[in-house]
Amino acid sequence: MKTKNKKNKKKNTLWGGRFKAGLDKDVLRFSSSINVDYKLAEFDLTYSLAHVTMLAKCKIISASQAKVIKQGLKGLLKLVKAGKYKTNPDSEDIHTDIQNKLRVKIGPAADKLNTARSRNDQVSLSTRMYSKDKLMNISKSLTKLQQALIKLARANDWVVMPGFTHLQHAQPVLWSHYLLAFVEMFQRDKERLADAFKRVDVMPAGSGALAGTSLPIDRDMLAKELGFAKISANSIDAVSDRDFVIEIISSLSVIAMHLSRMSEDFIIMSTAEFGFIDIDQAFCTGSSLMPQKKNPDVLELIRGGSSRVYGDLISILVTMKALPLSYNRDMQWDKEGLFKSLDFIEEVLLLMTRLVKGIKVDNFSLNQALADEFLMATDLAEYLVKKGVAFRQAHKIVGELIMFCSGADKDITELSLKELKSFSVYFDKNILKMIDPQVSVKNKISYGSTGPLQVKKQLKKWAGKLQGVKKYA
Repeated sequence: MKTKNKKNKKKNTLWGGRFKAGLDKDVLRFSSSINVDYKLAEFDLTYSLAHVTMLAKCKIISASQAKVIKQGLKGLLKLVKAGKYKTNPDSEDIHTDIQNKLRVKIGPAADKLNTARSRNDQVSLSTRMYSKDKLMNISKSLTKLQQALIKLARANDWVVMPGFTHLQHAQPVLWSHYLLAFVEMFQRDKERLADAFKRVDVMPAGSGALAGTSLPIDRDMLAKELGFAKISANSIDAVSDRDFVIEIISSLSVIAMHLSRMSEDFIIMSTAEFGFIDIDQAFCTGSSLMPQKKNPDVLELIRGGSSRVYGDLISILVTMKALPLSYNRDMQWDKEGLFKSLDFIEEVLLLMTRLVKGIKVDNFSLNQALADEFLMATDLAEYLVKKGVAFRQAHKIVGELIMFCSGADKDITELSLKELKSFSVYFDKNILKMIDPQVSVKNKISYGSTGPLQVKKQLKKWAGKLQGVKKYA
């Protein structure tokens, strides 16, 4: 049985001059991106307003034509900002949708709008404008999360916790020092975003489809009007470049990884086995079967959701890896992953900031965990070093001491001075003072260490640095 092609009537597109009929309906549905790129409406309209102003200034269109077009564009922009703009699902993309609505609104004058530009540079420009806006918002959200961490750290600045390596007890550290580790991570994230922003902040408008234009446009004027730091220097590269998308999602992937690590730590610390922290119940759920359960679902969803950002990064890398210059329609798939990753990170940062603000530290559970005297093993070794013992020998002595205590089921503080001296003549009665988590952290003096004076300086530095932060500082 033969099937008939489902043809559309010829519709208003930005490219249909040489075609007698419209796209097959299934092809239109498959190739349409309106359900994704509708988010670019405000930026496309902002760009179009600047573009029309530039065309008039360069006398490519008349002032009267520009006035009519700008009135129509401003009307559409007003609808977008009010949330009342309705897209046509049959439109190929948001750029076509806006063009069609403008023509209905002002008539044939709308056809002047696409003078000296192609959908290729139009798409790239709108995506860059959208990305710049999102990157600034995410950077501000990172700062708010850092501020929440600093506030939590200052409220518990003398609380000591077991530090971990390999998820095994390692050495005592200040809870505030632990939280500052995440502050440092998120600062690097902001620096990565700021670096990526420099390459996003390049205006491709005026590149045309790939070769530029013979019309006397003013690209510098347009860049200034739209707030771009630079203009692209090669029209072929400008329309085919999606490095900025890759770089953004790459930076977001690192943020997602940091958020996932923080989530994992908080999940572990909130378990009955650890009990170091209590998470506000507003960020937890229960069990449909077990009445006692309080599950850290938000943290688990953040941890799991990080993989989606990694997937978006791999997707755009694979899409771009074999594309010939210049523009190819494959690039249409860039926006869905970009938008999803930006939205995910933006949402997660807001949730994590609120969750951090509600964390309560359980001092009783922490003190129980700190009863592990072996946490101070390194302090004992450094005690011997201060007595003149070589560190490797001191390490061996303390290791043998711990092995003895483990075998005898004794704490170090239960040993007599004679027993201690059997391991090293340099042990004296003062050694028992070292078996104290508070003393352990107080003795740390190196820059960047968990010593209270060092941590206090870091907290003061960060509180000042993050106060009134704008953009990427």
